[in-house]
Amino acid sequence: MKRLRVLLADDHRMVAEGLKSLLAPEFDLVGIVGDGRALVEEARRLKPDVIVADITMPRLNGLEAMALLRKDNPSVRVVVITMHRESAYARRALAAGASGFVLKHSAPTELIAAIHAAMEGKTFVTPELAGNAGPTAGGNTGPTLTARQREILQLLARGKTAKEIASLLAVSVRTVEFHKYKMMEAVGAANSAELIRYAIEHSIAEP
Repeated sequence: MKRLRVLLADDHRMVAEGLKSLLAPEFDLVGIVGDGRALVEEARRLKPDVIVADITMPRLNGLEAMALLRKDNPSVRVVVITMHRESAYARRALAAGASGFVLKHSAPTELIAAIHAAMEGKTFVTPELAGNAGPTAGGNTGPTLTARQREILQLLARGKTAKEIASLLAVSVRTVEFHKYKMMEAVGAANSAELIRYAIEHSIAEP
């Protein structure tokens, strides 16, 4: 029987190696990437059956990467794996189109089942959160930031200056500042510190 092809995305090398040892005996692990941009690129190139992705990653987080992948393929199967135990993360992941939500400490007993469930068109949520992972009535998802704005915000949260960000993204400093102030306006932040706090609270940046 043909083994399922799985692409893994996690920016913590030791965690990725641990997940590799868990997945390799059961699946054809076609690749391991460490950031959201690489995930999008490799998923497009390798076309795996299932993607296993962390939420908090550099450049683009797992949910942002999934949004881009769903534009390419609305039926893409993504199992989110994270250390975040708050049910709000699970709701956000499922609303974004994830097929599964597994906590990292539960991976040895749940991740393989979640991948098989995804291939069967089912949704798997770690039992620890399952009762609280449904959508909230009238929930406010907050302002929508563009992929570029989120990329800039992640770099700001990691202490990069506007000049450094401009160099990394091959844009002008003025463009970086423009996006920064548009984001501050959108989320109601009075200064850079409040903007970065917003990024952390909404899993846009690594806490």
